[in-house]
Amino acid sequence: MNSVRVSSVPRMKKTATKRTVEVIPVVQDRSGAPVLYGGLLFLSGVAALVYQVLWVRQLSLVVGIEVYSITVAVSAFFAGLAAGGAVFGRIADRVVSAMRLYAGLEIAVAMCAVATTLLLPHTAMPFVRMQEHLGILAWTLLFVLVGAPAFLMGGTLPVAIRGLRASGGETAREGGLLYAANTAGGIVGALVASFALLPWFGVRGAAVVAACLNMAAAGIAFAIARRDRSSQQSVGGQREDDGAVASRMALGLYAVAGGIALGYEVVWSQAIAQFVSTRAFAFSIVLAVYLTGLAAGSWMGSRFALRVRDSWGVFGLLIAGAGLAAMLEFAVLGQRMLESQTAVENAALATTGSQAMRMYVGFAIAGLGIVFVPTLLLGAAFPVALRLIVGARQVGREVGALVAANTAGGILGTLLTGFVLIPHLGLVRTLMLLAAWAVVVGLAAALSSTEAGHAMKLSVGAVGVAVVVAGVITPANRLANLLLATRGGGVLVFYEESRGATVAIAQQRVKDNVFRRLFIQGVSNSGDAMPSMRYMRLQAMLPVLIHSGEPRSVLVVGFGTGITAGETLRYPGLEKRVCAELLPAVVRSGEMFPENYKAWSDPRMEIRIRDGRQELMRSEERYDVITLEPPPPSANGVANLYSTEFYELAKSRLATKGLFAQWLPIATQNEEDTRSLVRSFLDAFPYATLWTTELHEMLLVGSEAPIILDANTIAKRFASGNVTASLKAVGVDSPEALLATWVTGRQGLEKFAAGAKPVTDDRPRIEYGDWVRPNEITRVLPQLLALKTEVPVEGADHALRAEIERRRSTLMDFYAAGLAAYGGDRQAWGQTVANVKSAEPENPYYGWIIGRD
Repeated sequence: MNSVRVSSVPRMKKTATKRTVEVIPVVQDRSGAPVLYGGLLFLSGVAALVYQVLWVRQLSLVVGIEVYSITVAVSAFFAGLAAGGAVFGRIADRVVSAMRLYAGLEIAVAMCAVATTLLLPHTAMPFVRMQEHLGILAWTLLFVLVGAPAFLMGGTLPVAIRGLRASGGETAREGGLLYAANTAGGIVGALVASFALLPWFGVRGAAVVAACLNMAAAGIAFAIARRDRSSQQSVGGQREDDGAVASRMALGLYAVAGGIALGYEVVWSQAIAQFVSTRAFAFSIVLAVYLTGLAAGSWMGSRFALRVRDSWGVFGLLIAGAGLAAMLEFAVLGQRMLESQTAVENAALATTGSQAMRMYVGFAIAGLGIVFVPTLLLGAAFPVALRLIVGARQVGREVGALVAANTAGGILGTLLTGFVLIPHLGLVRTLMLLAAWAVVVGLAAALSSTEAGHAMKLSVGAVGVAVVVAGVITPANRLANLLLATRGGGVLVFYEESRGATVAIAQQRVKDNVFRRLFIQGVSNSGDAMPSMRYMRLQAMLPVLIHSGEPRSVLVVGFGTGITAGETLRYPGLEKRVCAELLPAVVRSGEMFPENYKAWSDPRMEIRIRDGRQELMRSEERYDVITLEPPPPSANGVANLYSTEFYELAKSRLATKGLFAQWLPIATQNEEDTRSLVRSFLDAFPYATLWTTELHEMLLVGSEAPIILDANTIAKRFASGNVTASLKAVGVDSPEALLATWVTGRQGLEKFAAGAKPVTDDRPRIEYGDWVRPNEITRVLPQLLALKTEVPVEGADHALRAEIERRRSTLMDFYAAGLAAYGGDRQAWGQTVANVKSAEPENPYYGWIIGRD
C-alpha cells in the first residue's frame, strides 16, 4: 500500500483552516531519471523546431511573406505554446501519473502536427476569400490550425518537470536541465530541418519524421510511467501570502524579460544580415547559435541556482547583463568583426577545401559575435526564475505559468519591436531601449530582494549606466556604415531600417563606371549598372514586343530598382500597369534610380504593397503579360516564386495569348538546380522559350498558346513611343538585335532539363542545394548556349535573317570573351573582344564591360 504523509497548516487567529493533503507520486529510485527525462525533452525539442520551420514556410504560401502577415500568423504558434503551458501545467498537478499525460501529449502532437502540415497548403484560397468577407476573423482559421498542435506542445515542459517530481530547490536545478535538453533538441531541429529533412524528404516527409520523434518520446514516457508505479507521498503546506506575492512579481518580470528577449531577436535578425547570406542555411546556423546560448546558459544556471543566496539579485543581474552584452556588441561591431570572420573562413577553407564549410563557419562566427553572450545570460535566468516562482506543491501549474508568461511576453515584444520601435527608432536606438528596459527589470528584481546587499544593487545600477553610455557612443548609423564596409564601399545615398528589412542604396564605382546598387537586408538586389539595366529593361519589354495579340495590361512582380516597372511606361499601348512589391521602403528608394523613369510616383503605375503570390491569389484580374524578377531562387523563402504551383497560379491569371516571363539567373545556383528551375517552368507552360538578356541572366517566356514571332509586328512595336531610345541605351538598338537574344524553344529546354526534378511547394529543393561552385557560370552558360536554334521568326526576308544572325554572332563572341575572362585565358579574351569591338564599336553594353579605346 502506498504511504501517505499528512501535515496541517497552523491555525491563524480567529481563522479556521483545513488540513491540506496532496498526493504526489514520487520516484523511489531516482538514479538516471534526469537523463531519461532529458532524452524525451530533447526529442520533443527536435520535433518542435522542425514543425516550426515547416509551418513558417507553409504560412508564407497562405498569407504571403509580407512581414505583418507572417508575424501575426507565427504568433499563433507561440500563443498556442503559452496557452498549453498554462493549461496542462495545472492539469499535471491533478493527475496520478504525469508521465502518462506526457506520453498522451506527444502522441496528440504527432497526429495534430502532421494534420496541420497536410492541411495548410489547401487553406490559401479559402483564407483569401474569408479575408474579403470576414476581415481579421479569417485569421481564426490559421490560429486554429497552427495553434492546436502548439497548444499541445506547450504542455510538454511543465508536465515533464512535474513528472520528475522535483520540489523546491530541485525544480530550479532539474527544471533548468530539462529546459536545456529541450532547447538542445531545438538546436538539432533547426539544423536538421535545413541540412537534411527538407532536402531529402520535402515538407510532408519532414513532418512525418518529426512525428516519429514525438512517438519515440511518448514511448520513453510510457516506460518511465511503468517504472515509477511505486509509491505516493503527500507534500503538505501552502505558500505563504508573501511568497505568493513574490512569485507573482517574479512571473511578471520574467514575462517582460521574454518580450525583451524576443525584441533582441528581431533586431539581431536585421543586424546580422551584414555578415551572412540569404540562404536558409545561414538562418538555421544563426538560430542554432541562438538556441545554443539558451541551452548552455540554462545548463550553467541549473548548476548554481541552488547555491545562490540572493536569487532575486542574481536574476536581475542576469537580465540586465544580457541587455548590456547586446548593447556592447553593437557598440564594438565593425571592421574587427569582419576581419575575424574572414580569418576563420579562410582557415576553414584551407582545412577542408570546402566552400560550403567556409560559409557555414562564417555564419557561426557571426552568430557567436552578435547573439551568443546575451542568450547565454538569458538562458541562465530560467532556472533562477524557477526557484523564485515554483513552490513545492503546484510544480506543474507554476512551471506552466512561467512558460506561458514568458511566451506571451515574447509575442508582444516581437510585435512591438518589429512594427513600432524599429520603423520609428531604427535598430541601434531600438536595441538601446530594449537594453534599458532589461535594466529596469533587473533593478526591480534586485530591489525586491530581502537579501540583496548594496553591492548587488549597485552592480545592477552600474550595468544600467553602462547601457546608457554604450547607447550614447554607438552612432545610429552604425549598421549603415558597416554595410559599406562589407559590400564594396561607396557612398550611401539611401538608408531605411523599415519593418521587415533594411533597405539601402550605395553609389559605387568600377573603373570609370559609376552606378548605384540596391541592398535589402544587406544583400545586393541589382542596381542601375549597364548589365543590370539591360536585363531588367528586356525583362519588361521583350514579352510585350513579341506578344502574339495586342498587349494592353502588364503585372510586374517585384519593384526593386523600379527599372523593370519603369520600362513598361515607355510602351504607349499599355493601358494597365500594376506592380506588386513587398516592402514600402523599396518603393520609396526608387527615387534614387532615375533610370526607372519615376515609376515610383508615375500615376500610370499602380503599385500594390503585397507579396507577389498573394497578389495573384487575391485578385482575379487577367494580364496580357506577367513579368517576374524576384530575388535569386536560392534565397530563403523565394522558391515559392519559382515552383510549379506558383507557375500554375500565374498561368490562371493570364489573358488569352498571355505571356509569363521569368527571370533566370545562371550564376546564383549550380547547374543541377538550374535544370530543376527549368523543369518546374516546363511542367506548367506547354509553350516555353528561352532568351539571353545578359551574360549572367536568361529569360524564360511561357504561355498556354503558341508563341509566334512576327517580324512586322515586332518592328512596328519597337518603333513606337520611346521603346527604341530606351532599348538602344542598353545595346538593343533594333528588332534584329532583340531577336538575336533568342536561344531555344521547348524542345531545347526539354533536352536541358531531362531527368531533373522540379521545384515544388513541397520540395523547395533549390533553397537547399549545395553551395554554388566557383565560376559556375562557365559550366552552365555554354550548355545553355549550345541549345540555340535558328530564330523562328515569321515574315522575315533574307536580309532580316542575315542581320539577326550577324548580331547574334557578335553577342556570342561577347559571351565567349566573358567565359575566357572567367577562365583566365587572356589570348581568347583579346581575340573575341577585338571581334566585338570591330562589329559593334558603339554598343553601350559591350563598351561598359570591355571598355573603350
